[in-house]
Amino acid sequence: MPFIKIDLHYFSTVRSFYCWKLSKLQGNQTVYMTEDAILQGCLQNNTTAQRELYQRYSPKMLSVCYRFAHNREDAEDMLQEGFIKVFSQIHTFQNKGAFEGWIRRIIVHTCINHLKKNKKFNESVDIIHATTIQVREESVPSIVQAKQVVECIRLLPIGYRTVLNLYAVEGYSHKEIAEMLDIEESTSRSQYTRARQMLEDILVKKKIIQKPKEKISWLGMAAGQ
Repeated sequence: MPFIKIDLHYFSTVRSFYCWKLSKLQGNQTVYMTEDAILQGCLQNNTTAQRELYQRYSPKMLSVCYRFAHNREDAEDMLQEGFIKVFSQIHTFQNKGAFEGWIRRIIVHTCINHLKKNKKFNESVDIIHATTIQVREESVPSIVQAKQVVECIRLLPIGYRTVLNLYAVEGYSHKEIAEMLDIEESTSRSQYTRARQMLEDILVKKKIIQKPKEKISWLGMAAGQ
């Protein structure tokens, strides 16, 4: 394989340009366009189309970033980096599946890469107060979307929080999560189990839910199921 020299200054310049462009897009008024018009416009580097894409999807994607991030500043950094990738890779979208889903996958992977730069996902935390519970997996996504619960999820250790978000909300399998985080599949499964248990303890302490007297699905109870 031939050696390829990478011009780091070039990539730094490109990143600076996109960051400047995003800052311009954030402050402009939204103009309604169809999704196809947005796609075609962005492929032609049309500023109006780029502005509409950002204004339409950035609020939802910021919420995605916030669930993974330590604080809002980190979430905004993830969002900015993610949209840089969206604009630079939009030519790879092949209309197979939802456009928003394609954007979301880029944002999620950006969040993971951002976390992997400085963090490890093999954390081991002893669960002292959490009880052993039986949880219906289908009830997890609905409850973790609630604002109060999102804040509690952010109190979890980074490994637990990340696996819980990827599995329960984003719908990745433990095998996919293991590949994304460079961990064993068994580690992903155990982190998810411990994350559920620790989250229950936090929710009980904050009086968001009541501690179940029996081994029932507290997630289902909180979701009204």
